[in-house]
Amino acid sequence: MTEPPVIQAINLVKIYQTGGVPVPAIRGVDLTVNPGEFVAIMGPSGSGKSTLIHLLGGLDTRTSGEIWLDGQRVDTLSESAWALLRRQKIGFVFQFFNLVANMTVADNVELPALLGGASPKVARERREYLLAELGLADRAGVSPAQLSGGEQQRVALARALANHPRLLLADEPTGNLDSRNTRDVLRLLSEVHRKGQTIVLVTHDARVAGMADRVVYLLDGQIVDDGPVAGVRRRIGGTAGDVVELRG
Repeated sequence: MTEPPVIQAINLVKIYQTGGVPVPAIRGVDLTVNPGEFVAIMGPSGSGKSTLIHLLGGLDTRTSGEIWLDGQRVDTLSESAWALLRRQKIGFVFQFFNLVANMTVADNVELPALLGGASPKVARERREYLLAELGLADRAGVSPAQLSGGEQQRVALARALANHPRLLLADEPTGNLDSRNTRDVLRLLSEVHRKGQTIVLVTHDARVAGMADRVVYLLDGQIVDDGPVAGVRRRIGGTAGDVVELRG
């Protein structure tokens, strides 16, 4: 039997009300992400990238359309049911870290695994592995306030992966990082992808998108291109001017 998509959106629509005026953010998006795929979502600011990823993870409610996770329709779930589903199956990485300030780095990373039912031993082993991979083993006992921005983002990535999530959603995870910290984050993302992790990631950076299997391009809340990554052309010293080539 064919395995169902990890995440699927069908005719997804999100309309915000601003001063009584409807403002469409997502306009009839159809998106299917299969097990083990790495999909990068690109597009200009205001195109709906973050809104789409928040809808897929239940952090925002859709106006209409359907969202399916592992063959189960989830857009009709209550807020508490969504919270349980995220705990069990979805890992999030945000641009601004969202670490728990009064917990140590170790506790921030271990908590999702413990909430998901892992034993303290398993949660600790997973935390030790992830922090070691991100060069943060010696920072396990400190608070997030004692970390640089790049270190905090690496901790946030470790936390998102702590519970072996079925789906990893990342919203500009390298947006505030320098080149060295970006490399560390991309190296771990590449490694977990090779091991079968399904990833949907919002980015402006063609270096990040170039690691993906597919790039989905949004414009004005609609998908205008969706294709496999053929390669990345970079201008000299290129970052913002990079172009991702798509096949098909």
